[in-house]
Amino acid sequence: MDPSGASPPEVVPAEGFQNGDTVMSEGSLHSSTGGQHHYHYDTHTNTYYLRTFGHNTIDAVPNIDFYRQSAAPLGDKLIRPTLSELHDELDKEPFEDGFANGDELSPAEEAAAKEAAEPKGAVKFGWIKGVLVRCMLNIWGVMLFIRMSWIVGQAGIVLSCVIVLMATVVTTITGLSTSAIATNGFVRGGGAYYLISRSLGPEFGGSIGLIFAFANAVAVAMYVVGFAETVVDVDCIMTDEINDIRIIGTITIILLLGISMAGMEWEAKNMGPDFRGTESFFSVFAIFFPAATGILAGANISGDLSDPQLAIPRGTLLAILITGIVYLGVAISTGSCIVRDATGNGNDTLSAQFMANCTDAACKFGYDFSYCKGDDGQYNCRYGLQNDFQVMSIVSGFSPIITAGIFSATLSSALASLVSAPKVFQALCKDNIYPGLEMFAKGYGKNNEPLRGYILTFCIALAFILIAQLNVIAPIISNFFLASYALINFSVFHASLANSPGWRPSFKFYNMWVSLAGAVLCCVVMFVINWWAALMTNVIVMGLYIYVSYKKPDVNWGSSTQALTYHQALTHSLHLSSVEDHIKNFRPQCLVMTGYPNSRPALLHLVHAFTKNVGLMICGHVRTGSRRPNFKDLSNDQTRYQRWLLKNETKAFYTPVFADDMRQGTQYLLQAAGLGRLRPNTLVIGYKSDWRDGDMMNVETYIHMIHDAFDFQYGSVVFRLKEGLDVSHISEQDDLLSSQEKTSGMKDVVVSIDMKDSDGDSSKPLSKATSVQNSPAMQKGQCLFTPVVSPQRLNVADQRLLDASQLFKRKQGKGTVDVWWLFDDGGLTLLIPYLLTNKKKWKDCKIRVFIGGKINRIDHDRRAMATLLSKFRIDFSDINVLGDINTKPKKENVTAFEEMIEPYRLKEDDMEQDTAEAQKASEPWRITDNELELYRAKTNRQIRLNELLKEHSSTANLIVMSMPLARKGAVSSALYMSWLETLSKDLPPLLLVRGNHQSVLTFYS
Repeated sequence: MDPSGASPPEVVPAEGFQNGDTVMSEGSLHSSTGGQHHYHYDTHTNTYYLRTFGHNTIDAVPNIDFYRQSAAPLGDKLIRPTLSELHDELDKEPFEDGFANGDELSPAEEAAAKEAAEPKGAVKFGWIKGVLVRCMLNIWGVMLFIRMSWIVGQAGIVLSCVIVLMATVVTTITGLSTSAIATNGFVRGGGAYYLISRSLGPEFGGSIGLIFAFANAVAVAMYVVGFAETVVDVDCIMTDEINDIRIIGTITIILLLGISMAGMEWEAKNMGPDFRGTESFFSVFAIFFPAATGILAGANISGDLSDPQLAIPRGTLLAILITGIVYLGVAISTGSCIVRDATGNGNDTLSAQFMANCTDAACKFGYDFSYCKGDDGQYNCRYGLQNDFQVMSIVSGFSPIITAGIFSATLSSALASLVSAPKVFQALCKDNIYPGLEMFAKGYGKNNEPLRGYILTFCIALAFILIAQLNVIAPIISNFFLASYALINFSVFHASLANSPGWRPSFKFYNMWVSLAGAVLCCVVMFVINWWAALMTNVIVMGLYIYVSYKKPDVNWGSSTQALTYHQALTHSLHLSSVEDHIKNFRPQCLVMTGYPNSRPALLHLVHAFTKNVGLMICGHVRTGSRRPNFKDLSNDQTRYQRWLLKNETKAFYTPVFADDMRQGTQYLLQAAGLGRLRPNTLVIGYKSDWRDGDMMNVETYIHMIHDAFDFQYGSVVFRLKEGLDVSHISEQDDLLSSQEKTSGMKDVVVSIDMKDSDGDSSKPLSKATSVQNSPAMQKGQCLFTPVVSPQRLNVADQRLLDASQLFKRKQGKGTVDVWWLFDDGGLTLLIPYLLTNKKKWKDCKIRVFIGGKINRIDHDRRAMATLLSKFRIDFSDINVLGDINTKPKKENVTAFEEMIEPYRLKEDDMEQDTAEAQKASEPWRITDNELELYRAKTNRQIRLNELLKEHSSTANLIVMSMPLARKGAVSSALYMSWLETLSKDLPPLLLVRGNHQSVLTFYS
């Protein structure tokens, strides 16, 4: 094989290859790289092999077909080998997920791929016919022949030129912006909608798409009415002028469904303005501006252009230049050749006796048209710039040419708009942004023509044709087009500001600040022309924007909005890192050990209640097990459950890790979770209610997680719900909960239960089936596998657990949040309930504060705490000083505690020292006799506190209490766990909180 690729490729028979299982594909005969590489189809792995550098290998060289979103020219998208295929061990099965690169296409992209895969043969236009001619016809159109002379009559030559130049400035800037967007990647059909939506996202694109399609439909009416005016002026009076225009316009638009475009011509004194009636400079500008809207005529059929990236910049900018010069020429020539008012009678000459007093422009040429001037000072002449819209035909050398030009220009412009509007609307409907409009997305024929869109455009245009007044129709669409231009210009500014690596337009003659100035200019002109119409346009755009934002369409186009959001997040994160923390800005940023986010709903909802819009929340998940870690599954789970959190409107991040055990995984998360200042400062874990049922080494691990949090200077929070937290063993819990919300009180629900733990992770018992069933992927209909489960009725315990799991998702009624602030940990124990009761669901709950004290100092301690809380600006309903906190607990409760810890005692006094040391080394969780005696007072305090809690807070909605500390290395895990068990048993929902003893509250301003 010639390395240069100069010789034509040879077709090598399949049996000629050494590996024998590869066969020559059709792609080998049509290489897009000039014959240097040959594609071969491997029947085992479903990938295209490349014959590269003289060898058969699946490691592919760069190829354009790998980067296509839709089908390749041969009908199949070429997929480069995945990293797994090249890197994984040979027993791994490639393409496990169906997509080699995880490139799951959105519905819009699937439609585009389907469209691209359809049989070819569609007509494609070059830049001259497709863009230049089409833009010039639309720009010249009706305004050049029918209204330009009237505009000159109203504004004079100077201001007419200013109007033309203003419009040209707007269109030139917009043309530059359009060129930049059009050359920043492949452009499909949809025109301005496609350009804006792919740049700014579906919110702006969807809102402006409807308006732009509607404006194009109304533009059809404007051009048809202009044509009908010309026909009526040729003395085709059937009833009266207005109705004649309606009749002719209706017939014309019906015929336009089958008419193609034609050509145009030109013809054309008055330096200063002479505005009459209600006209002003900007009202005249509003009538003229629709002429400038033709600059997007080429871009609107971007899907029918052979090379949009070349055709749109070249054709659009050249059309703006040519038409701008022509409009200036017509303004100057008509203003120089035609008077404003004339009778049309050549015998109305000026007598010598009135020559000295005549000041009109006609006097200089010996004509007297004063008799058509009324007593009220208003002219009632039939001819002249101000009165005759067809004056250019009268002054031309051969008037039929002008008439023909008017007919062809208006009809071709109407036809162009009649084609543009449905195509823009079709592109919008294909993206499925607005439900119910899918029927207009269907195309017919080889050009995928939107026939249904044509009918809709016809109906809209017909409705506006019945207005039959061009000067009324033109200002209506000016604001819509100006809004579109403003967003196109803003798109370029926004994309440049976001500084995304994906913003690489090949058209370099643009500037982000010029584009911003263009967007501002468009907005200013909108309000100057007609402030209420501009306001209404903006309200419509914002209304549609809010609707699309609320609906959140399932599209991802890599918009500049995403890029700018990332840019701002990165910039602000770095800025935060350069600023020292301050007490006033402290926020509880929680690392919540939820496992899978849907496995412990109560824990998730409670923490989310006080972190939402306040602080960071990370759902930590430690996955353990004896089998080899599958990092690909971990990555897929991260994507799945992050989507689950978003779908359930939970503002949190899901972060899973693989580790040998829970403690190691928690250490990973404590060290590495977060970014800069956006990192956790508080560890939140669920209470281990089954600690007495399993291996006590798990308790050792659990308690050391709390110790590790303190070592890393984290605050720690333990949440206990007496019904339990983990609902992962209840399969299809999400569907079950939603059905129970609809039919409250339903008990007999059939569910599938799988008690097996296949993953050994922190969400025990959680089967693989459960985790996948509850993932968004399953909800979208992607059946990865069918779990083998047996249908059972939900038992009473599980029903209570399921009910309790939704406790904090509901609005809390009037009640209390009891804060047992026994030890000063910096204020975290007080801050969390304050943040909680500020939320809508908790606003009816009052804070009650409980503190320890002495019998003889109760009033003093209460006043001191009230003073402190008032300085902290924290509202409270009551302060209770517990003077009997040091009273000995009830004997039966002490006995119950001793019975509980009996199995976990070392009892070293009853054995040899060596034996005791050996057993303690192998079972470090055991409670020594010395330890138990040393901490007898602390043990009794926990028992007594539980008695007080039951006495004072048994009806609270939530208890927030200072968590007892255990000195690391001195208190065994079993004893500490027994303290927590004794303290928190048989109580309402309880948060045990211990800050890191750094102040999180301050009363300084």
